[in-house]
Amino acid sequence: MEIFNYMEEYDYEQLVFCQDKNSGLKAIIAIHDTTLGPALGGTRMWTYKTEEEAIEDALRLAKGMTYKNAAAGLNLGGGKTVIIGDPKTDKNPEMFRAFGRYIQSLNGRYITAEDVGTTVQDMDTIHLETDYVTGISPEFGSSGNPSPVTAYGIYKGIKAATKEAFGSDALEGKTVAVQGVGNVAFTLCEHLYKEGAKLIVTDINKDAVQRAVDAFGAEAVDPDDIYGVECDIYAPCALGATINDDTIPQLKAKVIAGSANNQLKTPEHGDMIYEKGIVYAPDFVINAGGVINVADELNGYNESRAMKQVETIYDSLTKIFEISKRDNVPTYVAADRMAEERIESVRKSRNQFLLNGHHTLSRR
Repeated sequence: MEIFNYMEEYDYEQLVFCQDKNSGLKAIIAIHDTTLGPALGGTRMWTYKTEEEAIEDALRLAKGMTYKNAAAGLNLGGGKTVIIGDPKTDKNPEMFRAFGRYIQSLNGRYITAEDVGTTVQDMDTIHLETDYVTGISPEFGSSGNPSPVTAYGIYKGIKAATKEAFGSDALEGKTVAVQGVGNVAFTLCEHLYKEGAKLIVTDINKDAVQRAVDAFGAEAVDPDDIYGVECDIYAPCALGATINDDTIPQLKAKVIAGSANNQLKTPEHGDMIYEKGIVYAPDFVINAGGVINVADELNGYNESRAMKQVETIYDSLTKIFEISKRDNVPTYVAADRMAEERIESVRKSRNQFLLNGHHTLSRR
């Protein structure tokens, strides 16, 4: 992999390699774009097969965070960290303290958070060395469990997509097929149930399914059957890539909107559902409630302010649907364009030279 050529082609700003022999830390911080502000993105710990695979994952995830933060209306850029190692066996406090010192050395260009393989406790350890970390324990000023906030954002996004598909955002009487009923999806089901939606649910965890059946009167189906059920809205809330060659012919829903990441197996599948007339809420837009919530911690967490910002997911999706119609493109393309337009408008505004009041120019 020719790293500089790759970074130049896809407009990456910085790649930082972090190593601490004593703790075993091997981490890669990728900063994609800081046009809108400091790069915010979580720290993932994973057993990568090769160092090149770890680098590619860090770069890919960092770019995704640029688009996610931009589409969410945050004044933040995109970054990501991967730590090479098994999160079950290789962790130790010294590792995360060493990593916190590396973050501190970037002087605010990168702010981290919890991700796959890391925990709130890990963020607390990082916090011993730097303030540039979010998602820490509530005792340190964090917002706590982000699942309810993420679920609320998904709920608002489903309403926006429903309005686009049916002319009204009312969910009463609508049937929603929810694939996966973990913490986020269970809270989402609660919002949908309270508005009068009928729920069809599935999960590989039978206890989770029964919980939804008992709480909301949901209909349970086998995991393989969820795609073909009669419904208005399909909400993928577990596995990625559930929009694919096998499932698309089965889908009867007019809307796809859920919390799962990477819902489209390939971009071509986004084209296919667009051609079928299905309204798709791009995943990195509709599931941005969590990052919106932790971003508010940077200003001293205020729950009402954070929730108000989460509600703008509805407006963001409405704009994406407008761009889709304006440019005659699928919504996944429109979402990228919305993010790119916002970044470019700020980049252009910074092209002007403005004299820094703390310095003077002198001729020599």
